[in-house]
Amino acid sequence: MWRSRGYGWLLSVTPEGLRLHHETAAGCYPDPASSAELMEMFGVREPGPSADVRDFLAGPGETRYRFDRLAALPARCDTPHVWSALELFDVFRATFAEHYASFPQRDPDWLARLDAQRSRVTPGMDGRALFTLFADALRSLNDAHVELIAGDADSDALTYEPRPTGTFAMLEQAAAATARPEREVQREWMRAYRDGILQTVLRGEGHHVGNQRALWGFAAPRVGYLNLLTMGGFVAGEEGKTPTLAQELAALEPVLDEALTTFAGANAVILDVSNNRGGYDAMARAVAERFTARPRRAYSKWATGAKDVPPQEFTLQPSSRPSFHGPVYVVTSDITVSAGEVLTLALRALPNVVHVGTATRGAFSDMLVKPLPNGWTVHLSNEHYADAQGQDHEARGLPPQRPLDVFNGEGMWHSHARAIRALADSLVPPEAKPTP
Repeated sequence: MWRSRGYGWLLSVTPEGLRLHHETAAGCYPDPASSAELMEMFGVREPGPSADVRDFLAGPGETRYRFDRLAALPARCDTPHVWSALELFDVFRATFAEHYASFPQRDPDWLARLDAQRSRVTPGMDGRALFTLFADALRSLNDAHVELIAGDADSDALTYEPRPTGTFAMLEQAAAATARPEREVQREWMRAYRDGILQTVLRGEGHHVGNQRALWGFAAPRVGYLNLLTMGGFVAGEEGKTPTLAQELAALEPVLDEALTTFAGANAVILDVSNNRGGYDAMARAVAERFTARPRRAYSKWATGAKDVPPQEFTLQPSSRPSFHGPVYVVTSDITVSAGEVLTLALRALPNVVHVGTATRGAFSDMLVKPLPNGWTVHLSNEHYADAQGQDHEARGLPPQRPLDVFNGEGMWHSHARAIRALADSLVPPEAKPTP
């Protein structure tokens, strides 16, 4: 039996496999995950500083979770229990109080305001009313990594997601102005984004590969261009099965090999993550390592409540695969989020990289997934990420070193392609420019 430092986990390691429980000041209850699913998170075990301390992790170099040995699982954790609405409120409250990392930046008075709502919770309160109370409380955090889901994704599930801001808010307004569904407008805008890259930036000579998640080619003479839309999803998964990190890396690496081999001798490369929706931190590091010539300390991270656990340092190692060590211009926007931000964070540690665009979303932390005792699931951000200088950019986002208005409200359908074209043209060396 092991208790995590931070994260609120109790992990049982038995001959039959792994079991997980969630522990808060308001109660303890089992996680529905199978042993096989838990092995994907805790399959590697390494010694800690003493015999009764052990580190569990998904794989070498991944997030390290420190656990302390327990004599036994607390008895209350496996006691059958019907959770009342008030008890569920207390577990929800305790989960955020014990693990949420960003109250100071996002809403310092959040817990006090939530406490004021406790009197509204009654023994017979129905699920929809309780869900609404929780969702209303979460809105003020406006954190891209905070979600609440009630029910099966295949049914009419109740869901809470943060409200659109920035570019997404402009798309929402465009949908309202034309009385069209927001998702339809977003899909149309995404098609315009991709078409702008392929036709305007790459002049019809680009590559659209990696399960349609990567676009690359030359944006101007001797100026390479690589756009990554996610930090995962590079391989189409089988129905009901999510591809593993190893499968994702196996799909991405040949794309990077071909692009960076082609860019050999280029004067500069534009790495565009202005529409990157996140994914795996490990993929972000694998990309960043293609652009460093020597080991570089990239960033560090630690979990809220992880007492006496030093920050975990992540260092980029030069890749043995095709790489580019010349000038790199990484482009971001307010859409760039999660592992897309971690990629930017890592790249900014390299002396050959210039950060261009607008500030990133400001949601770096891994999502801590907490199933509630009634079957609902809450996601929250519980980790702190710091750059090589020790600065935490959560909620604020990473500010660019060279501003570039990527998504202009007045011409959102075409502004990105125009901005990238202008950037690429500015990087063309004089000898490569056509003679007037």
